[in-house]
Amino acid sequence: MRVHLGSDHAGIELKAHLVAWLESQGYEAVDHGPVEYDPVDDYPPYVLRAALSVVNDAGSLGVVIGGSGNGEQIAANKVRGVRAALAWTDDTATLARQHNDANVVSIGARMHTEDEATRMVELFLTTPFSGEERHARRIAMIEGFENTGRLPDLPDAPTA
Repeated sequence: MRVHLGSDHAGIELKAHLVAWLESQGYEAVDHGPVEYDPVDDYPPYVLRAALSVVNDAGSLGVVIGGSGNGEQIAANKVRGVRAALAWTDDTATLARQHNDANVVSIGARMHTEDEATRMVELFLTTPFSGEERHARRIAMIEGFENTGRLPDLPDAPTA
């Protein structure tokens, strides 16, 4: 499986670690940058390239990394077809795939040790989508809105 990665200066060291770890685990890591440390770089050029590559590369997943991971998740989610989730525990990394069929995980390099971040990425990459109807239905609602701008129908209002 190909894994597309992008970061900013705060995530560059963790990204380099994850690229090496992914390759040691048999993944094909695609590093969308940055390639060298710049303390004032901007994450959108790197994160958006990684996210777009996930959408255009069927079967691939993505990892975006920043100081907190918040901005990177927001940027990745601007790419049509991306479902990026911020992981901050093993459970959130697992549930992102299992319930939300997320295709990009965002990690805060300043929030986690290297081992914690690696474990969350491993869980994200190895957890399949459950396929449960309720989760598929919710994803379909989100995709419908993304594609048409039409809000999902509200459930029937309860009667008094």
